[in-house]
Amino acid sequence: MILYFSGTGNSEYVAKRIGRETGDDSLDLLGKIRSRDHWEMRSDRPWVVVAPTYAWRIPRIVQEWLENTPLAGNRDIYFVMTCGGDIGNAGRYLKKLCAVKKMDYRGCAAIVMPENYIAMFSVPTQEEAQRIIRQAEGVIDEAARRIKGGEIFSQPGLGFKDKMNSGIVNDIFYPLFVHAKKFYADDSCISCGKCVRVCPLNNIRLEKGRPLWGKNCTHCMACICRCPSEAIEYGTHSRGKRRYVCPASVPPFKP
Repeated sequence: MILYFSGTGNSEYVAKRIGRETGDDSLDLLGKIRSRDHWEMRSDRPWVVVAPTYAWRIPRIVQEWLENTPLAGNRDIYFVMTCGGDIGNAGRYLKKLCAVKKMDYRGCAAIVMPENYIAMFSVPTQEEAQRIIRQAEGVIDEAARRIKGGEIFSQPGLGFKDKMNSGIVNDIFYPLFVHAKKFYADDSCISCGKCVRVCPLNNIRLEKGRPLWGKNCTHCMACICRCPSEAIEYGTHSRGKRRYVCPASVPPFKP
């Protein structure tokens, strides 16, 4: 069973491609996280968790869901993390999580996908994004091959920076940066409510046709990137920047 969480579609793309290669089912965790559904799940095949990288670890909302949800049946669990650069020492914390859940950690694969964190960075052009995704597909297929064959993901060597990023930097990043204070909608808002529907934490509501954000935010960028009129901004950081949503498919490269 493939479980995935995806704000702008990168992890969904990876999860569904792995599913096609392995013949396994995939499940979007958005609804379960939104409704705080922690009923036991069961799979006779290895578990595969696909999630984005937030400050060099899996998102805390995914971590918390996994901590509170019994996964029955097969005890093997793989992790696949999409990222704009690297995943640091994320594997150390995933291994600890698996030990607590009494599951067999089979490693963590990193898949570089287009950047989507427009609260801090610029996203690539459509052509650049397609190139990055095409480059990632071979890595995704190799991860799928290993999962299908029951192989453990090989783990790269880690440096001091990797350990710092997934440790103290992650600890500092959340309280300092992960909040919704800077989100707002400008006059181009069409009151469609899509931002409300895509928020995994039910943190957005419409008031007089305009979205208002609460305090419970995970910085998944779903609201700002999926807004059909690009009416949502994040302070001054997002002004003039492209939005990014992963395409369902990417055309083959033509030299």
